[in-house]
Amino acid sequence: MPPTADHCDLSRCKVALILNPKAGKRNARGRVDHIRSRIEPAARDFAVYQMRKGMDFAETARTAIREGADIVAAFGGDGTQSAVAGALAGTGVAMAVLPGGTFNYFARELGVGDSLDQALDALIAGRVRSRDLGAVNDRIFLNNASFGVYPEILERREGIYRRWGRSRIAAYWSVLVALWELNAPLRLSLTVDGRTREVSTPLAFAARSAFQLESLGLEGAGAVRNGHFALFLARRKSRPALMLASLRLAFGKVARGEDFDLVISDEMLIETGKTRKLIAFDGEKARLTGPFRLRILPDALRVIQPAEAE
Repeated sequence: MPPTADHCDLSRCKVALILNPKAGKRNARGRVDHIRSRIEPAARDFAVYQMRKGMDFAETARTAIREGADIVAAFGGDGTQSAVAGALAGTGVAMAVLPGGTFNYFARELGVGDSLDQALDALIAGRVRSRDLGAVNDRIFLNNASFGVYPEILERREGIYRRWGRSRIAAYWSVLVALWELNAPLRLSLTVDGRTREVSTPLAFAARSAFQLESLGLEGAGAVRNGHFALFLARRKSRPALMLASLRLAFGKVARGEDFDLVISDEMLIETGKTRKLIAFDGEKARLTGPFRLRILPDALRVIQPAEAE
């Protein structure tokens, strides 16, 4: 039986676990056993969907729904959480977030934090809340969607991770490497509230995570909490200026009007010169066909949070 509007009684629920074996430390079997030891005694039923090469997180989540899951628990980083959330949106099936990534912005925004055991505590004794989601065309995201240099940063990050392992330092280093190799800014048309303007920028960053903005020392968290996008358009275009702005960002010292322009709205239209564009969603890349309509999906996801979280 699915959780009610705000209560989660696992004894009446089937819990499906989707686990990214690449997330966190590489002892996937040990993680499954640990999660099972906490959840199986409390749940009516418990099923594990362990991902293997070539499998799709969203499709696996849809399979879990078809097989009767009332709650889908996803272990992994923000990319994993985003893919699963996209499959669960609008279904009424609740999501439990088990952090296993580098930054875990969505888990931290929910009050779950970086700890797997803390997240399991929330699943066992938490409450179900509805969350707004962001979407670019039909692609749902949790924290951010980015055009321009950020998808290139992710390309560099994957190579750095393979060589040096996953860490926040490696992630920051990938930013500097990608900026140093930047060729030309992105040219786009931005339509907000019926008004269109031409923009030349190396980065357009649409934020939906108030926690991430506050962590980076950026404005717009209040607008995000009120159901809007905070769209950041980088102003710096040269490599040295962008690298300097990135260092200021790392220390929470960026300045509106100097480093970026900020646009607040709940719906935007972005058009670029190319029909197909590489876009970054929550740390993962995808090619979409334009034009690109950004919109808010109110209360689209039911998610389990700690009982004390707002």
